[in-house]
Amino acid sequence: MTATRRAVLGSVAALGALSAAGLGPARAQGERRPFSWDQLVSQAERAAAEPWREPYRPMPEVTSIIDYQRWGEIRFRTDRAPFQDGYPVTFFHLGQYFQKSVRMHTVADGQAQEFAYDPALFDMPADHPARRLPADSGFAGFRFQEWNGAQDWPTQDWLAFLGASYLRAIGASGQYGLSARGVAVDPALPDRPEEFPDFTEFWIEQGGGAEDPCTVYARLDGPSISGAFRFQALRTPDRARGVIIEVDANLFLRRDVERLGLTPLTSMFWYGEYGRERPFDWRPEVHDSDGLALWTSSGERLWRPLNNPRYTQVSAFLDENPRGFGLLQRDREFDHYRDGVFYDRRPSLWIEPLSPFGRGAVQLLEIPTNDEIHDNIGVFWVPEAPARAGNAYRMRYRMHWLDGEPYPATNIAQTVATRFGRGGQPGHARPDDAWKVAVEFDRPEVMRKIPYGVMPEVVASTSAGRIARTLVEPVPGGNVWRAFFDLQLDDPAQVAELRLYLALNGEPLTETWTYRFERGTLVQGI
Repeated sequence: MTATRRAVLGSVAALGALSAAGLGPARAQGERRPFSWDQLVSQAERAAAEPWREPYRPMPEVTSIIDYQRWGEIRFRTDRAPFQDGYPVTFFHLGQYFQKSVRMHTVADGQAQEFAYDPALFDMPADHPARRLPADSGFAGFRFQEWNGAQDWPTQDWLAFLGASYLRAIGASGQYGLSARGVAVDPALPDRPEEFPDFTEFWIEQGGGAEDPCTVYARLDGPSISGAFRFQALRTPDRARGVIIEVDANLFLRRDVERLGLTPLTSMFWYGEYGRERPFDWRPEVHDSDGLALWTSSGERLWRPLNNPRYTQVSAFLDENPRGFGLLQRDREFDHYRDGVFYDRRPSLWIEPLSPFGRGAVQLLEIPTNDEIHDNIGVFWVPEAPARAGNAYRMRYRMHWLDGEPYPATNIAQTVATRFGRGGQPGHARPDDAWKVAVEFDRPEVMRKIPYGVMPEVVASTSAGRIARTLVEPVPGGNVWRAFFDLQLDDPAQVAELRLYLALNGEPLTETWTYRFERGTLVQGI
């Protein structure tokens, strides 16, 4: 998936963006030429029939010494940013983690104009190594900024494209967190490294008002794939809903791909209120996202708490034309993190299909990590049919960068906590082959419907071992209900796929909680 990520908005292993592919040779700034979405799609399709070209890396001996500290000394001059009357666009410089050049263009009235690299666009120390780079170096990426009415300069990013095909947006709380990508090619396969295609060129267009979307067109290129993307990004006027981006993606395969991940999301989960790494850090929880939410074609709502596993694992949720899915940060209590980087404010990201996805699976990739600087979680849609050379894919979907979900179920409660402990009963010898599972559900308008003195039914199942000693109880002081059960395994090395929900009068009262249980992923000693 990725490597280090906190410091540089992306993965060291996945960073950079290609140049010199797409709409012809570099041109002097100021030249205008016709541009259209159909033209970009056609060029991406033609390129798929041609050999892939290595990206342009200007003077690697220079960019390799521009480490994070030196990269931070380079500041784009906001007064030179295009779109001063809308959302100013500022550009990222090349550096150690972003060595591939990417070309930038602005679009107006069907005409594209290249925004050419110039070191004078940046403030940097006089002796900075970046001054040695050639005039055609290009940029690493860009970001949209917004104005603060009380000041005369932009004060906040709300959307950034930086590294490979990565992009990020803020949620309603104004904080960056997880990332999206254009495509994932062969992630987590045992016999080959993952391929990281790059956005090689961008064309940026802005509407006439604050309520108009900003449009970003992008060419994607990699050894196995060529593509064209259109992102129509809207910073919601009241800002209470974060950022909404409608995506039109056209992808063309140069060669066979074993695992083609469409609409990919990337996040970090070190540990939550459970997890094997929890004893090694002072904070109660550390994660950008705490679960995968799915809304299936049948209408079922699923919640899968994330794991920091002992080894890389992939879980598949088969479906046909799902209604939506996403990586969410449900836990928004600051006291659950106690960290000034504000994990409680990290956005959730929901994928809403705008055209049918067909048959396939939402796949969840979980990679071991021993620190918060690594993105170790991936989620993507994998079509059922094999991804063969010559295949073409058109995906239309909407990304919701929010604090919650765009379409929450109001008739069922949702999971708010997952906990594990020793099985058995207090005051009795604890068995070595049993583990306690506790899941808490809450939604006041649902839980208030439970008649006084009535206990909901615990509906639990496991793919291995046995379920024993089920119990449900209200948590004092609110509307939260907690379900317990013991999981008994004949072999502690077994892996159990668990499912649980609460029912009332035979009807689901909560979403379905699912979990892949492994003793080794829990806190040591359990």
